[in-house]
Amino acid sequence: MARATTTTVALCFLLSYVFSVLTVDPHRPTLAVSPPPPTASSSVVIDDIIRVLADTTAARIRTDAEATARASTDFGTNVTVDEARRPAAVFYPSCAADIAALLRASSASASPFPISARGRGHSTRGQATAPGGVVIDMASLAGRHSSAASRLAVSVVGSYIDAGGEQLWVDVLHAALAHGLTPRSWTDYLRLTVGGTLSNAGISGQAFRHGPQISNVLELDVVTGTGEVVTCSKHKDADLFDAVLGGLGQFGIITRARIPLAPAPARARWVRLLYTGAADLTTDQERFIDERGGSALAGLMDYVEGSVLTDFQGLIGSWRSQPPSSFYSAADAKRIAALAKDAGGVLYCLEGALYYGSAGDRTAADVDKGVEVLVRELRYAPGFAFAQDVSYVQFLDRVSAGEGKLRGEGLWDVPHPWLNLFLPRSRILDFAAGVFHGVLLRRDDGGAGGPVLVYPMNRGKWDGATSAVLPDDEDGVFYTVGILRSAVADGDLRRMEEQNAEVARFCEAAGIPCTQYLPYYATQAEWAARHFGPRRWDTFLRRKRKYDPMAILSRGQRIFSYPLA
Repeated sequence: MARATTTTVALCFLLSYVFSVLTVDPHRPTLAVSPPPPTASSSVVIDDIIRVLADTTAARIRTDAEATARASTDFGTNVTVDEARRPAAVFYPSCAADIAALLRASSASASPFPISARGRGHSTRGQATAPGGVVIDMASLAGRHSSAASRLAVSVVGSYIDAGGEQLWVDVLHAALAHGLTPRSWTDYLRLTVGGTLSNAGISGQAFRHGPQISNVLELDVVTGTGEVVTCSKHKDADLFDAVLGGLGQFGIITRARIPLAPAPARARWVRLLYTGAADLTTDQERFIDERGGSALAGLMDYVEGSVLTDFQGLIGSWRSQPPSSFYSAADAKRIAALAKDAGGVLYCLEGALYYGSAGDRTAADVDKGVEVLVRELRYAPGFAFAQDVSYVQFLDRVSAGEGKLRGEGLWDVPHPWLNLFLPRSRILDFAAGVFHGVLLRRDDGGAGGPVLVYPMNRGKWDGATSAVLPDDEDGVFYTVGILRSAVADGDLRRMEEQNAEVARFCEAAGIPCTQYLPYYATQAEWAARHFGPRRWDTFLRRKRKYDPMAILSRGQRIFSYPLA
């Protein structure tokens, strides 16, 4: 978008005031901007502010159509942003101080403009957009930093890694492994940024044991909505620390996170077992994650997830878990197809991993014995157990092979109308009956179109002080369900969105309380009533008023607008 033309009077007024109050500290530049003259439009104000920032910080700023269009799209591509609602600019900071200067500039203006931090654009509903405002390209922190290596710094003595908020988890993994160490909690896809996942929760099959990624943080550097740079932890500015973790970007921008590390294993025994019923699958999953140790299976697995298969090809060709070589032979594929037919069109898969080798205590012989136990104890369909031995890195980064394949076929950058839910354990079988054996079997409505995940987590591994929201159920276990579809053919997106709405209607009609993970609602009233509930909403709103009173941050989430109510 071309820069707006500024009247001589407005420009002279603004710039004379800005330069009269601008003070530059080598570590933290400060910018204060007075209310603009009444004749100056919001676009003119933003244009002038970013021009001053370009002159007084090390940041680079682009306002051209190519940059603003790219900052208006995301992985979901479900939200169309027309030219009129694109950001006015894309901001490429060199350090946290540049981000702080931008936030202070917006906060001080008469009409505070929206600012959103964008990592690699993996949101699915336009959450990282900033219509009419400024998008911060967080990757610039690494690319333009004077010492890029300092954005990933491992302390072997302290057993932690300091990672820039813009860093990808796959790079965090390799930096830690260079010292024989590893983070404990992951997402299934490692090409996500540290700041992005910590602003949500960060979950996968390790969460039952170690909790989500937001439960595995020692310290944060945060730039608040008022432009204050704060180092926070459970021991210092704990309220901000808790607010930002799982806070959907509403309270501050994470520029550094200190992540605890543990000795890294070398290998993973990766297993898949097929089931014909949800009850057997979930019973076995819960035996693996049982913290009381009342089962021979308790603590055996290091990773526990599960899939729902409405088409056996969805298992064999799943993009999220491409192994180095296939789990299944052609003969296996035929047997799986027959099993699916006999089961009424729905199969379940328990997917797990046992880590061993290197600094760990578990040996390959120990793993062999463990596999013997699970084969004997589990309730899977006889003859349908499969296993592979891969490196620890291959297992954690297993999605990358599938991504490469889909990118090569032009099937990665398509709409992703994903639906992620947290459900109480007490209702998971009711959900399975109505959704897995009902809604998702109606292939004329779009079918599953991608992986469907279902697996349990232990509530006690989640810190209730953070901003993350869990189901209202006092049970110690809850389930996550991810319906991760890709809309490839014409009409798929509409049908899949309708199917998502049908899932929501089913849960409401059946009285199944569910909470969205990676949530999206259209209005503040929906957020308050359907997502947070009165008690959690009051806390969320209090924190917003404290850390971002001008409602500058992450307006693409559609939770708050200016002025803050």
